[in-house]
Amino acid sequence: MNAKNKNIVKIAPDAWVASGRKLIASIERVRQSLAARFAHQSEIPQRLFRAALNEAESLAWETEYPQLVFPTLAEEKIAAISSWYDRGGTLHSNYAIAV
Repeated sequence: MNAKNKNIVKIAPDAWVASGRKLIASIERVRQSLAARFAHQSEIPQRLFRAALNEAESLAWETEYPQLVFPTLAEEKIAAISSWYDRGGTLHSNYAIAV
């Protein structure tokens, strides 16, 4: 090791970092695709739509393959919140909805 690199500590290999960035980008592309697809099909407020996507992403990250689980889970969450909203669901300020 030369003197210039002596103080550099590598925590993760570059391949891991690149893989993580690709994974995050993949999930973000799906989020954008779902937002574009459901923006005109659904009357649910954007805050509920985002909440459904956020919950789906959070649950997907708990799996071994989040990029595979997220799209289906997000669609299920969006369908559930859309159905709930279409039935006249209301939000109470002191009540959190689990989609």
